[in-house]
Amino acid sequence: MRWAIAVHGGAGVPPSLPPEKRLPREAGLRHCLDVGIAALQARNHPLDVVELVVRELENHPYFNAGRGSVLTSRGTIEMEASIMDGKTMKCGAVSGLSTVVNPVSLARLVMEKTPHIYLAFDGAEAFAREQGVETVEMSHFITPGNIERLKQAQEAGRVQIDHTQPDDAVADGDGRIGTVGCVAVDNEGNLAAATSTGGMVNKMVGRIGDTPVIGAGTYANHLCAVSATGIGEAIIRGTVARDVAALMEFKGISLEEVAAYVMDRVPPDTTGLIAVSSTGEVAMPFNTPGMFRACATEDGYSEIAIWDSPSK
Repeated sequence: MRWAIAVHGGAGVPPSLPPEKRLPREAGLRHCLDVGIAALQARNHPLDVVELVVRELENHPYFNAGRGSVLTSRGTIEMEASIMDGKTMKCGAVSGLSTVVNPVSLARLVMEKTPHIYLAFDGAEAFAREQGVETVEMSHFITPGNIERLKQAQEAGRVQIDHTQPDDAVADGDGRIGTVGCVAVDNEGNLAAATSTGGMVNKMVGRIGDTPVIGAGTYANHLCAVSATGIGEAIIRGTVARDVAALMEFKGISLEEVAAYVMDRVPPDTTGLIAVSSTGEVAMPFNTPGMFRACATEDGYSEIAIWDSPSK
């Protein structure tokens, strides 16, 4: 067995991005990948690794999670996250957060400190205060850039991903979600997955996507760990993350084959995912123009890419 890690910063990337939008995200992916590699090399448990990496992504202002979360139709913040341990299959999820600095860590506390899996809105916020996690005023997340993105989306009458312009949104008015996630496996085959997002620009208040839905946006068992990104409604309908694990479990085929099969089943231009297997395989397929992604394995392979040509 060998360790492996994969990180994503969201699917639905348009065919090109100006340097001021592309370069900070590439640098962020590289930094977060290095953080994860160091943690795995230090023999930290994958659950700790994915939480650590996703926290870094949440703290990065150029990704749509945590600090970089986009705004709802009312100009408010509603963040969501989940985390899952493959060996125990314990998991935690949160939605509707407006003051929690690192939603992924609150999701882990739900997993470890409550008899439940999923807490949302006022109940999740109250639990955060009880647990003493770091919180801030909602205004911390409301930046001039996000206000402008919301204005553009509302003028276009669309729901869209954080870094697209209105003309980049899909024609039927649906949008693409910018999500962050991490999956990891250690030398003993322990697996974990975590995902976090701010949702979609101009989404309805109260809308919940795939990110906190176990089996849709996040899943891990003894065979693989998966984090999905894209249009949440399509990912929920397709139970994308669970399907990857189920096909490996019941059909006994490789992670790469399974990931490709699952991607063929979802509507075009809706979905991307990252996954690692218990033996250190990595898969990062997507059917959108691009997906912010990075991975590394113990044998020295690494990749950071947005479109089809990776930089190693």
